[in-house]
Amino acid sequence: MGNTLNCCVCPKWGWHRSRVWPCESEICEAATGNTAPVAPVPAAVESTEFAFEAVESFHVHHIHDREMPEDRALEPNPSDDPRASTIFLRKYQTDVQEKRKSRCTNHLSTKPLTTKYSSCSTIYLDDSTVSQPHFTTTIKSVALAIYYHMKKRDADKSLDIFDEQLHPLTRGKMPKEYFECVPEHKFIYRFVHVLFKATNLTAEFAIVTLIYTERLLSYAEIDLCPTNWKRIVIGAILLTSKVWKDVTIWNREYCKLFVNASIEDINELERQFLQLIDYNIKVSGSVYAKYYFDLRSLAKDNSLHLPFYLLNKERAQNLQAVSRVEDTKIFYSATMRRSFSADNFITLQLSKAIIS
Repeated sequence: MGNTLNCCVCPKWGWHRSRVWPCESEICEAATGNTAPVAPVPAAVESTEFAFEAVESFHVHHIHDREMPEDRALEPNPSDDPRASTIFLRKYQTDVQEKRKSRCTNHLSTKPLTTKYSSCSTIYLDDSTVSQPHFTTTIKSVALAIYYHMKKRDADKSLDIFDEQLHPLTRGKMPKEYFECVPEHKFIYRFVHVLFKATNLTAEFAIVTLIYTERLLSYAEIDLCPTNWKRIVIGAILLTSKVWKDVTIWNREYCKLFVNASIEDINELERQFLQLIDYNIKVSGSVYAKYYFDLRSLAKDNSLHLPFYLLNKERAQNLQAVSRVEDTKIFYSATMRRSFSADNFITLQLSKAIIS
């Protein structure tokens, strides 16, 4: 994967043939759903040629040896720097400010949402954590982030490899309005949800998928628009499963999800996605946590509430048991480090005695 002349990234893991795939009609239905009409924006696809670096020697450089371009290092990227604000949250906040101005002009009032709050006698908890996010709510939040990316996009800058008009995913011809209108949130959610169920990915992979998506948009300086959002999401999911999943699937198995996709197309999609993000597949824990909490804020502001549960005696005992297990892991880890250090010290002393 570090060689820039490779056509694609070969998977290192096998695939379980016993996996149950959704029927072809379900995938096609999710890929060709109805969209709600929004103000049409003319799509302008800008073609770009990719320059390949000449290999001067047989030495293959590692991915981490690639230097960050100077113009990109000047301004922090949200997918790399935990201090930078996420792009989708900034676009959402811009949309909220515009709606507030419109409400003030039209003298419209909104009623506050009724939520549950913890008190001295009652404590409400949800089952979503950073390490194990709630699946449905996370997928809905990621779909909502994709929606605001398209709704508040600056232009329609794209690349040919991501253009669904040039690389259709279905055999049927899509109407012109399909590539001009921003799809509804429920349609985006259904498409992403079907893909995650088909590839057997959990909620944390959805967060990494969003990180890779925003990294691509920032590095390649393109926009998420109705003509390219599906193929960009497919490329991000494909890369996420290859990098972070222990047992992933082959590229040819993705072709079963889309009847009009070929193995050559999927390979080229993956290769160009990696090249456009400069092979930067690293996601730090701080960046992941930032995206997780920003998605929670987005879900709360849009009434995508997590299911709350009253903390009863049984749940408190389960939480205490989980806490004890984690404390035991930390204790044994620290003990192993201390014993390893002691063994090294004894070995060093013996070697000094033999030399003297």
